[in-house]
Amino acid sequence: MPPASIKKPGSILRVAVAAPLMDAFDYLPPPPASDGCTATPSLLPGQRVLVPFGQGRRVGILLELRATSDQDPARLKTIERLLDARPVLGAADLTLIRWAADYYRQPIGEALFSALPARLRRATPILDEQVPGVSATVAGRTLDLETLRRAPKQRELLTLLRSRPEGIAVADLNARLGPCAATLRSLRARGLLETCRLAAAGPVTPAPGATAGPGPELNADQAEALRRVTAGLGGFSPFLLDGVTGSGKTEVYIRLIEAAAARGAQTLLIVPEIGLTPQLRERLSSRLPDPPAVLHSGLAAGDRERAWHRAASGRAGVVLGTRSAVFVPLPRLGLILVDEEHDASLKQQEGFRYSARDLAVRRAQLVGCPVVLGSATPSLETLNNAQTERYGWLRLPQRAGAACTPRTSLLDIRNQPLQAGLSAVLREEMRTEIAAGNQVLLFLNRRGYAPVLTCHACGWVGECPHCDARLTLHLARRRLWCHHCGWTRPLPDTCPDCKGTDLRMLGRGTERLDEELRPLFPGVGIARLDRDTTRRRGELARLLDEVRRGEVQILLGTQMLAKGHDFPGVTLVGILDLDQSLYASDFRAPERTAQLIVQVTGRAGRAERPGRVVLQTRHPEHPLLQSLLRDGYTGFATTALAERREAELPPFSHLALLRAEAPAAETASAFLNQARLIAEGLAEGHTEEAAEGRAERLAETGVQCYGPVPAPMERRGGRYRAQLLIQSPQRPRLQRFLAGWSVALRALPRSKGLRWSLDVDPQDMS
Repeated sequence: MPPASIKKPGSILRVAVAAPLMDAFDYLPPPPASDGCTATPSLLPGQRVLVPFGQGRRVGILLELRATSDQDPARLKTIERLLDARPVLGAADLTLIRWAADYYRQPIGEALFSALPARLRRATPILDEQVPGVSATVAGRTLDLETLRRAPKQRELLTLLRSRPEGIAVADLNARLGPCAATLRSLRARGLLETCRLAAAGPVTPAPGATAGPGPELNADQAEALRRVTAGLGGFSPFLLDGVTGSGKTEVYIRLIEAAAARGAQTLLIVPEIGLTPQLRERLSSRLPDPPAVLHSGLAAGDRERAWHRAASGRAGVVLGTRSAVFVPLPRLGLILVDEEHDASLKQQEGFRYSARDLAVRRAQLVGCPVVLGSATPSLETLNNAQTERYGWLRLPQRAGAACTPRTSLLDIRNQPLQAGLSAVLREEMRTEIAAGNQVLLFLNRRGYAPVLTCHACGWVGECPHCDARLTLHLARRRLWCHHCGWTRPLPDTCPDCKGTDLRMLGRGTERLDEELRPLFPGVGIARLDRDTTRRRGELARLLDEVRRGEVQILLGTQMLAKGHDFPGVTLVGILDLDQSLYASDFRAPERTAQLIVQVTGRAGRAERPGRVVLQTRHPEHPLLQSLLRDGYTGFATTALAERREAELPPFSHLALLRAEAPAAETASAFLNQARLIAEGLAEGHTEEAAEGRAERLAETGVQCYGPVPAPMERRGGRYRAQLLIQSPQRPRLQRFLAGWSVALRALPRSKGLRWSLDVDPQDMS
């Protein structure tokens, strides 16, 4: 169809809608208002609009205003109405998201809407700028605070309210003091405060006499890292902050935030897990004049949206969030920090499969600001960028203050009697540390009671009917649970096959370890941290508070414990049953295992008291364990990078993984075979005898294709899964190939029940 004739600028609106379509769509502006003025001048890129789409209506985001369209103007529809008076996404935000959608081959509309709070993805108005607040009543302003000396949190909250007679937003109170709903209820019941509505203004001012402390004195390495990054403020400069656990990376972050704030700039701090935000928020709030705007999926939708608006309006000086925070609009962005940059949680595994770490670097490049990637165990990709001087390499090789690096030893448990999965040596060391008033951390990366339930009479094993996986026993709930698809069934009293009653639980999860420890250590406070015990909102923060107050002597849990937590009372760490990860098939498994061991090890001896780590294993001679013990993570990473180079694996090549799943294995395989034929540039009807020649011609373009093969777990959730791997030594070549290939894939006829996805730079090969 010939392009439309030239129109005046802004007469064609390019709109993206939340649909699995790669293109945006052209619309006409609304008709002129009755006073003769057109609505076009108020239309700006980044605004939401309501548009007719197919047989219904969709919310869209205005991308640009054009003078022409490739479509016949007579066929263009008119937008129904403008939803926002001002853009919800700025020009810089649109640039980043459009780049990300193109790089990860994601439909532009779905990418854009994933960057918005859930409520703004619908045709709803922007949240009322007024927010719920509280203010002190007359009685609250005149009460003698000595009457609250036995209720310190009530006293602190009321003191804060007195400093702001007009009232304080509840969200600001929570950000400054932590969850305080119960305290508010108590004060309200006593008639000391009342609710109110407040304009969403700046953050709460500090209470009288409350001043941020100067923080500890920096050592030479910290000071040098601060100097180098600060010198780069105002321009793009990427850095790796490579610091051993306990080396004071967070203190460097705080000083950098202060330096950025002094220039009037906002800071974005991204963390991999929700569990890290309470502790970081508390640390930031105690040191900075403004509490950070916190963004993660565990917040109530309204609180999250208010924090998003506070960031987007520029009122929040610091934004602390998980991976989706990389898209939050920040008009004064001047610094990006990514903590635990190696963590796989920073890669979205469903839908829009982006890497928050990599997009943070790209965003810093587009905005022109420093980006600091921090880790005690840098990913091999980031470490290679530092070694090749693409990134500045900032090293913190020593623990901050008086803390010493913990001593690590391997404990061979072959032929050793175990109680609760613990050797006699580890049990005795635990008793010694507890008697000395210290705390012990036990790491077991398996939740539930037991990973296997079997019948001793006939050999029946509890297996998921929808996945190639065994069911995990959760004894407290008396259920068998599939940790892959979520299917559950009640715990049977007899064997489903032979009706025998001798059902046995094999293996050990954190629930069973918790139960077995209590009779071994009577009267000792024990806390378990895993996804089962922290499901309820606020439960994680409560358990961590108990640990810090010394009410817990034994802390046990999964990898939730390995990420960034500071437990100054822990002097002994026991790592249990990690052997299965030493022989995983994924090429990233050795890296992930080494990172996990080092991160868990780093929880010991973070204060003045020396720490010790005991790693129980049946494979003490394993090269990975010996390398970590002898050379530390740096030595392991050097060897691993050499092996990756030899095998032409990332970071020395670049990957894309095409996944397909369907109710029948043949359907998924057929789709991937068609995808391979397209990759090799063949039309239908070519013979299999030419397959080798086709692959050679594809390799000549700088791209190689492997598969299709079944996924490592072929059946999950009742669907069969297969995958096709694309590899190239050069990222631009891979991107050029994917640009054409992804378009062709979307044009393929879809078999019933087939779903497929393209994962660029995959982190999970399963």
